[in-house]
Amino acid sequence: MCLVFVCDEDERVTSRQPAPGACPYCGGMIQAMDVKSQWRFCFVPLYFKTKRKFYCTICARRLVIQ
Repeated sequence: MCLVFVCDEDERVTSRQPAPGACPYCGGMIQAMDVKSQWRFCFVPLYFKTKRKFYCTICARRLVIQ
């Protein structure tokens, strides 16, 4: 008997906008992105969350605001 669990996480960018400040690594412009994530178990959505992530537009590093 084989039991298979299918779990999946889907992330989609909902909006992008410029953020104030400059990248500490290269001095480039910072972009704020709102990312909507969805966890699914056997194709049934279980969990929704919207996160804001910050990225540099030149070096493409993810920045963490403290």
